[in-house]
Amino acid sequence: MTRPRGDDDVDGDTTTEPDWGPFGRPLFDDPSARALSRVGVVDIGSNSVRLVVFDGAARSPAYFYNEKIMCALGAGMAETGRLNPEGRERALAALKRFRLLSRSMALPPLTVVATAAMRDAEDGPEFRKQLESETGLKIHVIDGEEEARLSAQGVLLGWPGSYGLVCDIGGSSMELAEIHGGRVGKRMTSALGPLKFKDIEGGKKAREKYIRKEMQPLADHMGAQGDRLFLVGGSWRAIARIDMERRGYPLHVLHEYRMDADAVRDTVAYIEAADLEALRGACSLSSSRMALVPYASEVLSQLIETFQPKDIAISSYGIREGLLFEQMPQELRDRDPLIESCRFAEKKDARMPGFGRTLYHFVLPLFPDAQPAQMRLMRAACLLHDVSWRAHPDYRAEVCFDYATRANLGGLKHHERIWLGLALLHRYRNKRAGTRFEGLYDLLPAESQTEAEVLGKAMRFGAMLWSVDAGQKNARLDWQPGQGRLRLHLTDELAPLYGEVTQARFKSLASALGAGDYGLEVEP
Repeated sequence: MTRPRGDDDVDGDTTTEPDWGPFGRPLFDDPSARALSRVGVVDIGSNSVRLVVFDGAARSPAYFYNEKIMCALGAGMAETGRLNPEGRERALAALKRFRLLSRSMALPPLTVVATAAMRDAEDGPEFRKQLESETGLKIHVIDGEEEARLSAQGVLLGWPGSYGLVCDIGGSSMELAEIHGGRVGKRMTSALGPLKFKDIEGGKKAREKYIRKEMQPLADHMGAQGDRLFLVGGSWRAIARIDMERRGYPLHVLHEYRMDADAVRDTVAYIEAADLEALRGACSLSSSRMALVPYASEVLSQLIETFQPKDIAISSYGIREGLLFEQMPQELRDRDPLIESCRFAEKKDARMPGFGRTLYHFVLPLFPDAQPAQMRLMRAACLLHDVSWRAHPDYRAEVCFDYATRANLGGLKHHERIWLGLALLHRYRNKRAGTRFEGLYDLLPAESQTEAEVLGKAMRFGAMLWSVDAGQKNARLDWQPGQGRLRLHLTDELAPLYGEVTQARFKSLASALGAGDYGLEVEP
């Protein structure tokens, strides 16, 4: 097998290796992206004030720091027209803390945006001046359409090139934005934040009338929407978590969680009939969040009836991620967030950075009918195959599975997380039975589980063929599925790599493939 390239080549020195294949040259360490390697943003919302510090590969960033303070700035505004006094005190204290934290992290200047409560309140301008005076931060109070645009860009951070309708619900407002082909189209804001509903007299019927009235201009402006609905915001995520509880869904990862209209209706009815305190405990929701869920569920019901989406996806990415996306060059925006993140992990944590790419080409002959979506997951698995080597050998398989299924990796559906997790589990373990993850396997059909096992065992085998030789094509696999024939081809010089452990792993791979005829062929 070809020797891994050196660090300079991995970083993208195309003078020594110009052909990067279908995935393109890595950009995470490019000067255009390096400035985004650690960025702090603050979102002053109607319900909460949050600091997020992004770190790592900008195209699929890790959350280096994430802190939220529930301030409820917008509580009571419908009656008074002014910000909640207690919320003002909490927000000011939060910003002072965040500013000091950002200094200790040596961050560039924080990007701070304020949304519906600050822009609508009578005392919003005065409070903005106070915040800027006492913290030294620049506060950008954005209008509803800009809020919608940034939220949509956050979705595009996780789903490049997506089509659909983005709906971001906050405490005092709800925004809609179209996305198509990686661009943000029409957008509009509304007064459908659940904090508004506490002040509506007349109970559920009055709220339903209010929702229909506010929803109609959205429908008129946005027009027919038959694609995916992306839900952004804490209230939507809380409803999704309740949907998981209702269904007994085993993978508690909210990003990319899918629902349909029938599931939403069932969950809304489930919320209406539930003991909310018991439900809050079962779903690990805060009291302040749970208080808004019944109102948000009424909005979601009407939203589904109005726009009738093809399906519904939860996005953990929103306005804060949109602010990061705003700073990216277009070349970086166009990249696959999963592949960029895996490349970054390999460069940072693998013993031999660059070998993942070599390993990918080594195992590819085992999957002659692989489609682009599966090849993408194979590429990700090969890049990640060695990043957990520091874990205790008894736990590496579990660490790998946990990482794939629960880490902040963009561009992964839930079943793809399981596929990737199983492949990495089999990189370190022959059998998947008897693990604490067995309840998750059924999210994949049996055929896909076998494919992941084959890849994992191929990586486990291929990892035995690290070579110090600089030659090309000195290890390759030949798989003829119609004949059940598998051959490993090694040069004469590298034949000693085919030792006892290597042979045992080759036998395990052959068994997973159903190869009755397998063996080594040594070439000059």
